[in-house]
Amino acid sequence: MTDIVAKAKEAIAKVEGLGDEAGRIFTAFDPDRILADASALKARRKAGEAMPLYGMLVSLKDLFDEEGHVTSAGSKLLKNAPPAKADAAVVARLKAAGALCFGRTSMSEFAYSGVGLNPHYGTPGSAFDASRIPGGSSSGAALTVAHGLCDAGLGTDTGGSVRIPAAVNGLYGYKPSQGAVPREGVHPLSDLLDSVGPLCADLERVLLFMRVLGDGLEPLQAPERPLCLAVPVHAFVNDIDAFTRDHFMHACDLLRQAGHELAELDLGFLPEALGLNRVIIASEAHALYRDHLDELETVGDPRILKRIRFAETLSARDLEDARRKRADVVRRFADVMEGYDALIAPTLAIMPPTIAEANENFDAVNAMMLRNCSLINLADGCAMAMPTKGNGVLPGSLMLAGRNGDDARILGLAKALDKIVTARA
Repeated sequence: MTDIVAKAKEAIAKVEGLGDEAGRIFTAFDPDRILADASALKARRKAGEAMPLYGMLVSLKDLFDEEGHVTSAGSKLLKNAPPAKADAAVVARLKAAGALCFGRTSMSEFAYSGVGLNPHYGTPGSAFDASRIPGGSSSGAALTVAHGLCDAGLGTDTGGSVRIPAAVNGLYGYKPSQGAVPREGVHPLSDLLDSVGPLCADLERVLLFMRVLGDGLEPLQAPERPLCLAVPVHAFVNDIDAFTRDHFMHACDLLRQAGHELAELDLGFLPEALGLNRVIIASEAHALYRDHLDELETVGDPRILKRIRFAETLSARDLEDARRKRADVVRRFADVMEGYDALIAPTLAIMPPTIAEANENFDAVNAMMLRNCSLINLADGCAMAMPTKGNGVLPGSLMLAGRNGDDARILGLAKALDKIVTARA
């Protein structure tokens, strides 16, 4: 039986060993509280309570309400907000299942970038190369897992914010269908696009956490036949760099060798409509922060404020049109995926750049880091980011995606394909 107190002490020692990097990974970290909670969990287990997540340490992105803690969304604007009066629904589920909450993690301000830069807490480096970006916006969530501190990091995904840092740091990251996991008590960015999902070092832990987060969501057994997997053309694979192409082609070769059918599918209508995400998210973010824009000029990340202020160039009609057109895209994606078991695509379009490169050319770097994952949010789908191994030091990442409501299928297919796509070249 896992001694959760001993495990927590070991993880706390690892955090202390990270030195200054720990302050760039966590926005709040209280060892005394963690050990007290670990002791309480141990007592619950000793009393005979069944807890499917007992022994699991999970970090919380600083968007999730946790009773008694400030939800600051990685921003100085909210740093002195009143503490939450209750746990977010997903946090309550995790605690009831016996998970030990292990600190609140840093993120891109307001979850509004895919890079992971944060001028307030500092930007941590990726687990493989400290000079490279951690991926965003759930940067700290990914690093608590990649550094072996936690079994899972709880993140949010509006345009890839679970899958991007998972891909950068060699992890599994799952973006569920939006309605599969409750969002009550989660600080929003976009009510239309936000979702909640876990980042883990192995697939089995993702499945374990999704059973709790998704209230009993179970993987569907994969068909006992060769799968028909859609390989996109005119989307996802256009303008990718050599690093990404090599990893994706290697994964495709492995799947073919395993007997699965890979069939090209024209998804060009998705990138043609990707600008709709920008209109929707900027408009919803502006509605959230419109009364604080002057203050954000002083205390905010100027890169994020610029993205929010884009909404000031839009009309109410622009937003209405974007929502209508997005609904058409969702329907079209569901239609064209009929007959395919899933879509496979590179999770990222480019090798993760350095922090210096991201600071120097934020708009272009951020757009490319977000691009592939955001297409799934645009289509209202669900997707798993799965690490792939090539000949180099940095991992690649394969995205396995389906339509809204296909969660059980995608989780089951990920389980069936995991050992195939993670084979080393």
